[in-house]
Amino acid sequence: MEWVTMVSFIEIQGKTVRGIFKNRPNRFLAQVQIDNNIKPCFLPNPGRMKELLTPGAEVILREAENQNRKTSYDLIGVIHENEIVSLDTMAPNRLVFEALKNKDIPEFTEYNIIKPEHQYKNSRFDFLLKNKKENCLLEVKSCTLVKNGIALFPDAPTLRGQRHLQELTVAKKEGNRACILFIIQRTNASVFTSNDETDPNFGKALRNAVANDVEAYAYSSEFDEKRIVLKKKIKIDLN
Repeated sequence: MEWVTMVSFIEIQGKTVRGIFKNRPNRFLAQVQIDNNIKPCFLPNPGRMKELLTPGAEVILREAENQNRKTSYDLIGVIHENEIVSLDTMAPNRLVFEALKNKDIPEFTEYNIIKPEHQYKNSRFDFLLKNKKENCLLEVKSCTLVKNGIALFPDAPTLRGQRHLQELTVAKKEGNRACILFIIQRTNASVFTSNDETDPNFGKALRNAVANDVEAYAYSSEFDEKRIVLKKKIKIDLN
């Protein structure tokens, strides 16, 4: 069922400009052409994104507020298949925080206490949600890879992601509610699944977690260069 009355969004702070992606010297650095100059830009996403960051792709940059930085811009989006795909891995956390406060995600409307960055055993989960009845540990993951309408996570092997799932499973067995929420940073996905080809161990951990009553959800979002808006619930298929 689609949830069509969502209002939650986050605004992009600072001035944005467009450029042309040239190359990526390392995971967190991109070379981008702005007008006639090549500028180094911080890339807030360690994922591979090979299908998105191709030479010549038009990208969205945000001017850095700190003038003492080595890079003057953050690369926060790319135009791909006629839409802007958000690339900032921290944006989903901010978006979900707003949605939780607005009670905009049906699965989490019953909590009146929201605590970001909660330490549980050896992991730091994105949110602890509380009410008089229970505690809920919620981990949020950013997903940018979509193939033929199928959203896939991860796009690179993630030991950290496996550990989060394992510890969510333990948390559930110890009496907590435990959930993982995938925010797809684009709108052209109709179903979500694990990227078993890239990281079969994550897929195994996700299926094991779900089999042990860890709840998994996926929602899409839309980036219009000025703000990122939570859109609709996406079906999860782990078969």
